[in-house]
Order: sequence, then structure tokens, then C-alpha cells
Amino acid sequence: MGSTAPHVALLASPGMGHLIPMLELGHRLASTFSLRVTVFVVTTDASTAQSQINQEYSTYKKVISIVLLEQLDLSSLMDWPTAMLSQIVLIMRHSLRYLRSAISSMEIRLTALIVDVFGVDAFAVADEFKMLRYVLVTTNAWYLALITYLPFIDCKNEDDHVRLHQPFNIPGCESVRFEDTISAFYNRDDQTLFNDYKRTGIELGRAHGLLVNTWESLEPKTLRALRDPKTMGRFLESSRIFPIGPVVRPSQPAKQDVPRNKVLEWLDQQPAESVLYVSFGSGGTLSADQLTELAWGLEQSSHRFVWVVRPPTKDSASGSFFRLSKKTDKTPEYLPDGFVTRTQDKGLVVPTWAPQTEVLAHLSVGGFLSHCGWNSILESILNGVPMIAWPLYAEQKMNATMLAEQLGVTVKPEKLPSSGIIRRDEIEAMVRRVMEKDGNEGKQMRIRAHDLKRTADEALREGGSSHYMLSQMARECECGLEKLDEVRGGLD
Repeated sequence: MGSTAPHVALLASPGMGHLIPMLELGHRLASTFSLRVTVFVVTTDASTAQSQINQEYSTYKKVISIVLLEQLDLSSLMDWPTAMLSQIVLIMRHSLRYLRSAISSMEIRLTALIVDVFGVDAFAVADEFKMLRYVLVTTNAWYLALITYLPFIDCKNEDDHVRLHQPFNIPGCESVRFEDTISAFYNRDDQTLFNDYKRTGIELGRAHGLLVNTWESLEPKTLRALRDPKTMGRFLESSRIFPIGPVVRPSQPAKQDVPRNKVLEWLDQQPAESVLYVSFGSGGTLSADQLTELAWGLEQSSHRFVWVVRPPTKDSASGSFFRLSKKTDKTPEYLPDGFVTRTQDKGLVVPTWAPQTEVLAHLSVGGFLSHCGWNSILESILNGVPMIAWPLYAEQKMNATMLAEQLGVTVKPEKLPSSGIIRRDEIEAMVRRVMEKDGNEGKQMRIRAHDLKRTADEALREGGSSHYMLSQMARECECGLEKLDEVRGGLD
């Protein structure tokens, strides 16, 4: 790649859920559109981040530069907030001095800065260096519409939603039911969280472009609203909408000189589409009581499963009494006694981590019990795998509703996990609804999941809608801030 190629910077927030889409986006810009790319990574644990990059993302380092910014000392931060979103926003804000220093030391001028929604404060740095400002929205367009409209919500709509639990109406988009809403609405004692959402929504309107991890045919109604100056577009006058998804790490082919992962070896021995994969993401945990009910539900279903399980959360009344030791049959202390022995012919319990992308791509996997993080959803869609929705936090309840009611590829429990324990009999029933091939519901979900996979593949291929939108954004980066109006006039 020539040194004269336009150079773009990406800024990734802490956490693999933010880093993975940024690395994949950087890889696409470099390998497909010949841009030079540097990904700056904000981290609170530099050694862990470097290890993850070295082990999982060596392919990226061949075409992009990855720079870990100086590690932030969290103990120096005052007034540490309680909400996760506010914590990340604060970390990003205090990391700007390291980003500014890193950019100043670069010999070549950068034409654009791409941040995620937690990093919009970095627009100030982009302005200093006369760079284009873009945001990679790592979730869907519906959530983007919500946080964009939040600063401009009228008092009646807000009051109806917060006090009367009426739907939150977003111009031109599907409304958000109160039971699906974000914590900023029902946790009104945390004014910092609400203010962080409002500030983010306002800053999104200042971006030159919003790159959304979705595609045209997945959310046509919402994307139209975001572009329509009579509805949501009036809050995004400076921002062009670029649906460029799905942006996820592709499954990696097996290497002959590397031993095959034990989970994949086990899956190799199972029939096609017979295994339910159970995982709650890198940060999701359950209470001890809920772990027990989930274990019994999986066992009672009699279906095969791979379960990535973590110790219970401490906020459970009994969680603090559990140790990480194992029982006599290698069952973890926090699961029902004898569970591993009773399910050894059908199930595999995996502590902490599994290669999820490769698992979902495996032919033996026929369903996914998921926390509904957007990365996990996209990985499931790309492999045509229907889901059981088990949302835990952030926008995951909105995601679950979209999957179940708008896309028809998911079953949901009668009440959300945040409202209480989901009992074993309901879990068993959900597993059967998704996994039993002779049932019409599971069959229809599988058909719709494969249809979504087809539309995603079409969007990504050359000439597809997402490929085209990313090419437009790359063209803007090539021309830079000074020629933005000129290039946009030509593209229009």
C-alpha cells in the first residue's frame, strides 16, 4: 500500500464488543478501498488487550496499524459513575490527551477520525486536526434513532413514557415499549447517565457521517426516517447515514499446524443443526437461582447443547456462597449436582469462553440462546441460526423485540429476565420450539433466518448496498474535509 494513500484513524472504546467491529471496519477500508488505517485502542488493561489482539486478530495487523494508547489510571478519576455507559464515556473523555499526542506525533496527516458512540467527545480532536468526523454505530438503526431523538423529546412524550409506561414515540420509527426501554429512562436518579445519552445524541448530529452496523433491507423503515428531514433527519442535518453492515469478524478457517478447539471437535461429532449454543457474551452473568433453572431447562429439553457458563453474580442472595470448585463429577459448584454426568451424552459445559464465530458457523449448530448483543445477533444471522432471546442490559431488550416481532427469527420468554426468574419449564419449551425440526414454528424461524443471511450476503458483496455505502464513505475520506461538499455533490 503506497504511503500517499489517504490515512484514516479509528478510535475503539474499551471492550472486545467495541474493538472487534472497529478492527473489521478498518480491515475493510484498507483491503477493499486501499486506505491507510490506524486503529487507536483505549484500554484499562493494556496487557490483556495486546494479548487478545495478538491471539485473535493477527490477520488485521497485516493490513492496518494498531496502537494501544497509554493506559489510563482509573484510580485518578473522580466521581466514578455507576452506569456502564457513563463509565466508558468518562474513560474515553480522559483518554483524549493520549489520542491528541499520538496523532500529533504522526508524520502523515490524517483525513478522518471514526469513533463509536462512546467516543464522540473526540470530535474536538478531529476539529483541531481538520479531520472528517464519523461515528461507527455498532448496533442497529432503531437504537441510533432512540439516542438521536432523546435530547429533543417533548415533555409529554417523556412523561408518558417514564411515569405512565406508555411507548416512547420516535418520529417515523417503531415506538419503544417501556419494558424494552434503556435504563436512562427508568433509572432517573442517575442524572449523569441521562445527560451522557443526551450529549451523545446531540454530538451524533455533528458527525459528517454515521456508519450503522445494519443494512438497507434489514431496517428500511428506520433508515428512511433517519434520512427524512421531516422526521428524524431534522436532528441529523450534518450527518449522512451509511448502513454498512453486517460488520463482524468472519469465522477463521482451521489451520493445519494448530490443534482444533475442543468445542469444535465435540461439534464435529454431532448431527446437523442439532445443537443449541448457549452464551451470554463477554460480560453477561446470571444469578445462582437462574443458573439452576437454566441447567434444568436444558436437561429437560433432551436437546444437545454447548453452554458457555460463568460463575453466578454476587447480587444473588446465594451467589456469594458458591465457590469455583467442582463437584465429584466435574460439575461446577454453581450448577445442579450431577448435571455434567446426566447430560454428558448430549451436552458440553464450557467455562468462560468458546470461539463463538466458529461455533455459530458449524453445521451442527441449529439454535442460539443469546443475550442479544448486536455482535452476537449479526453472527447468528450470517449463519442462518434462529435464536432464543435472553436480553440482560443496554439496548438488548430492544434487539430482542426486533428479532421476535419484526424479523421473526427468535422466541422470547413471557417476561423479561430482568423481571424475575425464568423457570425451567418455560426454558424447556423455548428450546423445543426452536430446535424441534418437526415443529412448524422452528421450521419457519429457520427459513426466515436463512432469508436474512441471504440479504446480508447480498448487501456485503461488491455492488451490494452496504459495499456501495462504504465505498461512498471511503471516497469522502480520500478527498478530505476541504472537498467534502464537492464530493458529496458528485455522489448525489
